[in-house]
This record gives sequence, C-alpha cells and structure tokens, in this order.
Amino acid sequence: MLASRADPAVLGAVLARPRTLELLLVTVALAAVVTAACLVVGVGTAWLLERTDLRGRRAWAVLAVLPLAVPSYVMAYTWVSALPGTAGFGGAALVLTLSCSPYVVLPVAASLRGLDPAPEEAARSLGLGPGAVALRVVLPQVRPAAASGGLLVAVYVLSDFGAVAIMRQETLTRSIATGLGSSFDRTPAVVLSLLLVALTVLVVTGESRSRAGTRYARLGPGSARTARPARLGRAGAPAAAALGLVAAAGLGLPLASIVGWLVVGRSGGLDGERLLAALGGSVGLAVGGAVLTTLAALPVGVLLARRGGRLARLLEAAVFTGHGVPSVVVALSLVFLTVRYLPAVYLTAPVVVVAYAVLFLPMAVGAVRASVAQSAPVLEDVARSLGRRPEQVLREVTVPLAAPGVAAGAALVLLSGMKELTATLMLHPTGTTTLALALWDETATRSYAAAAPYAAAVVLVSALPALLLGQHGRRRAGPPAGTAPGPSGGAA
Repeated sequence: MLASRADPAVLGAVLARPRTLELLLVTVALAAVVTAACLVVGVGTAWLLERTDLRGRRAWAVLAVLPLAVPSYVMAYTWVSALPGTAGFGGAALVLTLSCSPYVVLPVAASLRGLDPAPEEAARSLGLGPGAVALRVVLPQVRPAAASGGLLVAVYVLSDFGAVAIMRQETLTRSIATGLGSSFDRTPAVVLSLLLVALTVLVVTGESRSRAGTRYARLGPGSARTARPARLGRAGAPAAAALGLVAAAGLGLPLASIVGWLVVGRSGGLDGERLLAALGGSVGLAVGGAVLTTLAALPVGVLLARRGGRLARLLEAAVFTGHGVPSVVVALSLVFLTVRYLPAVYLTAPVVVVAYAVLFLPMAVGAVRASVAQSAPVLEDVARSLGRRPEQVLREVTVPLAAPGVAAGAALVLLSGMKELTATLMLHPTGTTTLALALWDETATRSYAAAAPYAAAVVLVSALPALLLGQHGRRRAGPPAGTAPGPSGGAA
C-alpha cells in the first residue's frame, strides 16, 4: 500500500542506485555462503549421528541441536565481544552458520532414520563402495529434507537483522530497519522490502522446482528395518573432533561469555520479580504462536506434499515469503492494520501471536511437508477404500504418520518465539515483557552484566524444547541404526 502511493519515478531511482545493487549482492552472497555451509555441516552431522558407529552419538545429537537455544544476535554479541576481529561478512557468515545448521541436522537426521536400508544393501551387493552408496543411493533419498532445511536457512539469513547488525555487516534488512527508524521518507525502505520479498520468492521457487516430479516414499510391504551402521575405524577420532569443534564454536564460546558476564555482574544483585515476569511473558507468547502456527501448517503441509501444480507452488511461495519479510516490516504492517481497521486489538497478545504465525509458518510447513512426503500415499488410499472420509484419513492416517515432523515443526516455532525480538518489541502489550525484551533493554544501555541473567534464561528455556524434540523424534523413529534390527521389510 505504501509503494502504491509513491512516485514510480522515485521507486525506479532508488532501485537503480549502485548502493541498492551492492546491498543485494552482499545479501545474496551471505545467504548462499551460509546455506552451503549449513548443508555441509548439517548433512555430515546427521549422517555421522544416524548411519555410523560413532561413539557417544546420543550426546552428540543433543549438542548438535542445542545451538537453536542461542539466539543469533546473542551468539553474534558473544563472538564479537570475545574476538572483535570477526566483525564483518566472515563473522556474520560464521555466526549464522552456527545458529542455523540445526535446521538442516533435524530434518535430515529424521529422514535418515526413516529410510529403508534395502536399497543400500542392493547397491552394495552390486559392487558399489560406501562412498558411492552414500552419493548415489542415500543422498538422493534425503534430498527433500536437506532442501527443506536449506530453504529455512536461506530465508532466515535473508530476513535476519540482529546478527548482521551486531557484526556490523550491511545487508538489505539492516538498511531497511535503519531507513524506517531514521527517516520520514520511507520510500527507500519500501523499495528494499519489495526487493527482499522478490528475492525470497525466487529462492522458494527454485527449491520447489528442484523437487518437481520426484517421489521418495517407501513403497514395499512390511515394516522398515534399521540400517547397519558404517564402521568409522580410524576416522572416528577426526569425526568426533569435527563435531567437537562445531559444538565449541556454537555453544562453548557463547556460554562461556554469558557465564563471564554473570560473574562480573553478580555484585549488582538480581531482580527476581522482573526475571519471572519476563519468563512468563516469553513462554505465554511462544506457546500461543506454536499452537496457532502448527494448526495452520497442517493443511498446508499436507497439500504441498500430496498435491502439485501451480496452485500449490503459489501457496508455498506465499507462505515462505512471509518468513522472508523482515520482522520489522511485518510488525509495521500489523501496526498499520490494527490502528486503522482493528483498534480494539492494537498492542495485544493475539497480534503478537499472529505475527509469530506469519514469521514462523514456513518452519512448521517445511517439517510437515517433508514428513508427509515420506509416508506412503498407498496407506491413505487403503483408508479411503475402507470408507474413511477425507477428514478421518487425515486424522487417523496422515497426521499419525507425520507426527514426528509435526512435533519438530511445533518445537522449532516454539524455540523461535522464545528468541524473537523485533516484532515483539513493536507489538507487545503495554506492561508485558519477555526475556528478549529485557535483554534488549539492558544491552541498549551497554549494561552487559545486567543483561546476562536474561541471556542465560533465554538459553535455558529454549534448550528444554530442543531436548524434548530430540528425544521425541528418536522414540517415534525407533532405536539408532544397527542397535536393534527389526523384522525384514520389503524393497523400496
């Protein structure tokens, strides 16, 4: 609406500025580097955890998902405060890779647990080595999960503001936020917002086209067997060292920095009442957002997994575009709509929950879509042939089969709601605070020691759903590869 009121000539002039092209190239490069790095780290980590005899796999699995509990802006602060030389493009790419790699680890690990090992055994019987089996048999089957995780990473990087701002790296989102906050002329910010939305649509469309015409569901009769783990031998120590390096960078340094600030600020006392109020606000808003987002994601994810075509692609693009729009733009849009059309709900909790649903719906949709796509459609056909209505098939067959993916999506939304800052800052009800808001208030005045208890609380509270998610997924998927062979299954 703001763009429609602007002079087209002015819009074109802003779009043609060299500065706009520079911001676009930097943003694209950052998204590409982080996505590629997350795919390498995430797929490699998932394979080590699910298909090898690596020692301590359960502990490594917990460490692999715990970076989700550390907000990217907190991780950026801890890195730049400890190593000021990391500020810039490289530091931003490093911090975002550490923060986002669990988005790839979780769906790929779940996909590997659900794969029938029969195709791999058939490939080995035909003379293929372990590397050829992994590249030609395993990777093509986990490609939907990897693509879904990579898409989440790319869209997250495109919309991130806090981490790049702290790492002092100029991108489209940072320029948009700066323009909205420092100038009465919002035309440049509107143009950059439209450019960012178009970029997100291109990313979503490219990922969708990469999955066009492919099916990955297991078709054979009987239950799937667990895979025999690959023996690492002498490669076990380097593999464990690589996982340890990632854990140290993504968890060790941020936690050490937070503990250091807690020690520095212990003489100043702790406002326990304010901390509990902030904790209650974070949990309440995040749970509300997770419930609404999961309910909205179920029909969308099922539709995308079971129906192709242009309508499904347009729906998918619309869903992921909401995640690509910066939080500040989504929040300003909701402020405009509520002030003008729904003043009764202006600055209320339901508006914050709606903002979370807009921002985080792709997380739930991606998880539901990947999980539904891996369940055999023939089971739904059988249910329909037995007289079940569509809603009964959805409730009794599709949703139970996709339950791990639904739980993963809900947990991801819950985690993101706990950490969300920008939209909450602009939309929260008067008198309500959250851990992120309290942390922001303290860091805005450089009271880093006073901010440390809220940072620690954010990490601890966000870690709980991450741990429950990992345990739930493993219970639903069965024992790790090779630990408890099941009955023989059919061929894929």
